[in-house]
Amino acid sequence: MREIFKRLENDTLFNIEIDIDAGGYKEDYPWLFSVFVKYDGLDDSTESYEEFLETKESLIIAIEYEDKAKYLGSRIVDGWSEFYFCASSSKELNSMVTAMLKNTGYVYESNIIKDKKWNFYETQLFPTELELIHIQSSKIIFLLEEEGEDLSIPRDVEHYVSFLTPTQKNRFVNTLDIEGFNFKDDISSEEFEHGVALVKKHTVTEEDVKKVVEELFLKIKEEQGFYEGWSTTLVNE
Repeated sequence: MREIFKRLENDTLFNIEIDIDAGGYKEDYPWLFSVFVKYDGLDDSTESYEEFLETKESLIIAIEYEDKAKYLGSRIVDGWSEFYFCASSSKELNSMVTAMLKNTGYVYESNIIKDKKWNFYETQLFPTELELIHIQSSKIIFLLEEEGEDLSIPRDVEHYVSFLTPTQKNRFVNTLDIEGFNFKDDISSEEFEHGVALVKKHTVTEEDVKKVVEELFLKIKEEQGFYEGWSTTLVNE
């Protein structure tokens, strides 16, 4: 399943797409194959961008043919679209890319290196715990927009937190000092027995949700806890 998110690192913004389930290929695909194409799709026409997307998907299909490689994800940075694959061997992939892209007009380059431990995928592509949270937040916000919600209207938002021990949970609740957050209820799940629901009134714009979640996330980590997501109700009904 592909997920899309943004990462700011050393003042550089990366737009990242990743196959979140690609780790299952790790044992059989020890090579990292990369294809860099000079095109970011930000300033050109819709028609040109759609053509580029078609080229991208055709490239992925061709490289994945006969299971020689699997698509890991991509990054867009500084005008380059970077596509990454895990491969079972280092043979034929560069020549395959040349055959597909040499007449397209795009400037490109490709490279293959041994990466048996999948270091690049895990450190440069895979989202951090907080980035995974923001991905899930974006999905909820998208669903709210689909319902015609005005995201700028403040409403009660429940945030869910879990801990490995009751001591961690109780210490977190007893020392909770984040403005606007209030304890609502104890919760439990199959994975984590010791959880709480907190409530805070705020808007659900992407900017505000990100700010609220990151503030809470830092507090949770002081007690080695886990942020489990948020939910709210519709206000435009």
